[in-house]
Amino acid sequence: MKLAILSREPKTYSTQRLVEACKKRGHIAKVLNTVKFAIDLEEGQPDLYYKQKRISIYDAVLPRIGASITYYGTAVTRQFQQMEIFCANSADGILNSRDKLRSFQILSRHKIGIPPTAFVRDKKDVLPAIERVGGVPVVIKLLEGTQGIGVLLAHTIETATSIIELLQSQKQNVLVQKFVAESKGKDIRAIVVGDRVVAAMRRVAQGQEFRSNVHRGGKTEVVELDDVYKETAIRATRIMGLGIAGVDMLEGKDGPQIMEINSSPGLEGIEICSQLDVAGAFIDYIAAQVDFPEIDIRQRLAVSRGYGITEIYIPEGSEYVGQNIVDSGLREKDINVLTLHRAGKVIPNPKSDRVLEASDRLLCFGKLETMRDLIPERTRKRRRPKLKKLPNDLPSSVGESS
Repeated sequence: MKLAILSREPKTYSTQRLVEACKKRGHIAKVLNTVKFAIDLEEGQPDLYYKQKRISIYDAVLPRIGASITYYGTAVTRQFQQMEIFCANSADGILNSRDKLRSFQILSRHKIGIPPTAFVRDKKDVLPAIERVGGVPVVIKLLEGTQGIGVLLAHTIETATSIIELLQSQKQNVLVQKFVAESKGKDIRAIVVGDRVVAAMRRVAQGQEFRSNVHRGGKTEVVELDDVYKETAIRATRIMGLGIAGVDMLEGKDGPQIMEINSSPGLEGIEICSQLDVAGAFIDYIAAQVDFPEIDIRQRLAVSRGYGITEIYIPEGSEYVGQNIVDSGLREKDINVLTLHRAGKVIPNPKSDRVLEASDRLLCFGKLETMRDLIPERTRKRRRPKLKKLPNDLPSSVGESS
């Protein structure tokens, strides 16, 4: 495998470890400065130039995009994707995770723990927003910030409003977030690669500092995560559209609370703490994807007229509750169950004797018209547009004279 590592810092620990892990496995790694690329666009032929020369053939790309070049870095990553070269993290995934507001908006529609968060611009909305997230103390965050930069803790309403007004006067967008008191000064960093957590550590702040980032002097300790924390980290990574990520979680009283998802996690702290070859896990994952690339199923199946992929929800009281898949009649209706989602877990390619339960979600491939009939009546009613009655003195149809 020939791997391109997009990085402006070839001498950092992380970049050097990735190159080392590549060579150890018999692969070729090239570190390419992200801003040295030029993107060429013409009909049917997306292309890239590096230092004025057309790039050679690569099997895969590992983007390590710094916050200061997010726009250009994701444009380069997207161009590699258009050239059908596997990227460990997609451009959209990087953008989703880089913007804290965007990431929380995406996560908020899923059953994943996040601290109550508010985003406001009008001065009049600041106080109500602080109250809605639980009152002071509150955490105030810049939308884009790394290594704990741009994260402030305000203990009083006056301090919070002053900080927010100051930052907004400098054209900065900020989030107001609930302070999870029981997790003060510590958090969990889980490294997710594909569908597993390959390493995890607890970071503990020192002294009066509430930020636990290693760059702020935080200490690390090995931690063995339970299944709930592992599943939360993996699901959050998938939802963001990432293949590799560092997921930061607070240990809340109700379980894990996602704080941030990093698309370019550093390796030094986690490898020294865990004594695990995390860089090697990155490379092994990428090599496996090159050999067996994931495909966009919806796009590939779009040519099958009348067929498609959709999710079927099994509500309480459904005729399918208590039946197994083979006896449910779905296959006779030309519907194949690809995955079953139950209580936050994914069961791929469920066996025919799997019994269906209320609240199951089935990802299915089949005839769209047939699957449309399986949508619960309550859902169909909700989707139908409500027609407003016309006043008695107005014509009841278009074209009718008054």
